[in-house]
Amino acid sequence: MNTARHPRAPELADMPLEKIVERYVGRFKDKVPDWVAFEDAKIDGYKRAQHRFIGAGGSGKHDDPTVIPAGNFTLSIMYVEPGQGNAAHTHEVEECFFVLQGFLDAFVEDESGRKLWIRLGPWECIACPAGVIHGFENRSLEPVYFQVMLGRGRPESMGYTDDKLYKNRDGHL
Repeated sequence: MNTARHPRAPELADMPLEKIVERYVGRFKDKVPDWVAFEDAKIDGYKRAQHRFIGAGGSGKHDDPTVIPAGNFTLSIMYVEPGQGNAAHTHEVEECFFVLQGFLDAFVEDESGRKLWIRLGPWECIACPAGVIHGFENRSLEPVYFQVMLGRGRPESMGYTDDKLYKNRDGHL
């Protein structure tokens, strides 16, 4: 007989394995791309699709029943066509971009507007610390798929550096 060395979360204490697997497995084929997950995604140059797997991610959408419940992090897959990206922003927690397919140009920026760009290819990542301005753009000729993780199960909305976007950041909720 096996012994679990850590207790299950209270909501899982009496749940059969079949129900756990049903609720905690996400398949890409079942995901519907969300093209309006973020306030800046309404603007040409920032259009992208989010495929939520765990938690709500930085979009603030927390009520999708097909998404695996988050504990301490979120996970999404982003699809970004050439010439698209996202607006410079910060989070209260770290965010990681991990490229699966294609090339992604990520940046970090300081308060003076100085940007440092880095090109990431398949199986490469960048971790953006809390409070550091960052973002990405697909500057290649092919679409890019990459994984995004945030270090909290229910993160705050993105802190856009652009005042107009910041004031309307909850517009997508």
